Amino acid sequence: MSSPAAAIFQLGNLPIKDHVFSPDRSLLAITKSNEVEVYNVSSGKPVLVTTLRGHDKTVTSVDISPDGSKILTCSQDRNALVWENSTGEYKPTLVLLRINRAATCCRWSPDGQKFAVGSSDRVIAVCYYEAENDWWISKHLKKPIKSTVTSLDWHPNSVLLASGSTDGHVRVFSAFIKGIDEKPEPTVWGSRLPFQILCGDYTNETRAWIHYVRFSPSGDSLAYVSHDSSIGVVYPAGEGLEPRAVLNIKTNYLPFKSLAWITENKIVVGGFNCNLIVFEGDVSSWNEGYKIEQETDLTKEVAHDKDDDDDEEEISSHQALNMFKQMDLKGRVNKPSATSGSRGLDTIHQNSISSIRNYSPKQVSTSGIDGKVVIFNI
Repeated sequence: MSSPAAAIFQLGNLPIKDHVFSPDRSLLAITKSNEVEVYNVSSGKPVLVTTLRGHDKTVTSVDISPDGSKILTCSQDRNALVWENSTGEYKPTLVLLRINRAATCCRWSPDGQKFAVGSSDRVIAVCYYEAENDWWISKHLKKPIKSTVTSLDWHPNSVLLASGSTDGHVRVFSAFIKGIDEKPEPTVWGSRLPFQILCGDYTNETRAWIHYVRFSPSGDSLAYVSHDSSIGVVYPAGEGLEPRAVLNIKTNYLPFKSLAWITENKIVVGGFNCNLIVFEGDVSSWNEGYKIEQETDLTKEVAHDKDDDDDEEEISSHQALNMFKQMDLKGRVNKPSATSGSRGLDTIHQNSISSIRNYSPKQVSTSGIDGKVVIFNI
């Protein structure tokens, strides 16, 4: 069986909290501790171009502008920076976030005119450029956020902004800024959209932390994953109306950390399970479709092997340790083999998947705590 991965980049052993490819897929930016590494991957092999050093603490998120000219970073040091390569070297531009706690996530709007930064200060900073002073200034979305903002995503119209937070809520705000944005066309989320209007507020029965939120390609629905191992999908009906559906898909997997829409009826999720899983559905229901990587669950085979002493393989102490690690991490064990060496899991990622990004219509890219960036065929 051929590998589901189109490319695997092992970029050291430090955790990669976030990654992003440039629009033309020639550059790859990853977070590493308090730095951001930028690679040229146009040849198929990553070549380090530069390392962005401007943060004092862990960089929590990175994003590249839609035109590919600017790199946005944010950090636990309460700052965000916009890096621009105008003279052959990346130079940072100041961003006035006005927050007192860590910046947790950042995303450019689809039109590239502004960006949003979430924080543990219970605010979302919506930032836009002020040419007169050569800096990015911000307006705050505050109410009714009552906890750390963990994830952000922009609607295709660059006005609506979805957020997830540790209070278990998924909210959709208007981030319309007069003088920057043109009046948007009415959507199923609403037609009157002054800044800070709350267009939707959703949660599930457990109020578990929301790890990631994402609008569908059309922007007419919204999906999120939470720490109770569930997936939520919201279908709004229009301004002032109850949603057509708010679906909650419960699973028996470890919690998912990220997701990506492939089409309007297909979502891929990944997280602590170290594998990507595709879910399919519509406004009536969503169900698990398939796993990207086939895993072997040997809990039944272990019992069978005990009855056959002659065929039982000898297991080294190193392999036994890996088996215990698998049971602790995934609740099941994969059979060690002579060819597996020190490879603990039978998935490409050997630790949690931290972020998933759309790469092409039929591919996604992932980054993980194991220091890998992988491009998967869906």
